[in-house]
Amino acid sequence: MARSSQPERVLRTRNERGERLGALLRQARGERSMVQIAAAANLSAETLRKIETGRAPTPAFFTVAALASVLGLSLDELAELCAPVAEEGPDLLSA
Repeated sequence: MARSSQPERVLRTRNERGERLGALLRQARGERSMVQIAAAANLSAETLRKIETGRAPTPAFFTVAALASVLGLSLDELAELCAPVAEEGPDLLSA
């Protein structure tokens, strides 16, 4: 099996982190409507939908901060839970 190139691994890592972020936000939202949470965070429901589904894997910091505040989440906890998963080979942050 061919080894992934650095840009492919970075893209894959970014997408995986975005998917994890989306899943965490979706879980925290629970039964509350997407429209209700988006409005409280001053976002469109479509923006929240894209984040939750991973179609927007790198939302702006202030977007994440607004959602975390509305959902009662800690930014530190979100950052830790969305951190890249270690894989074999060179450290992605050292490149």
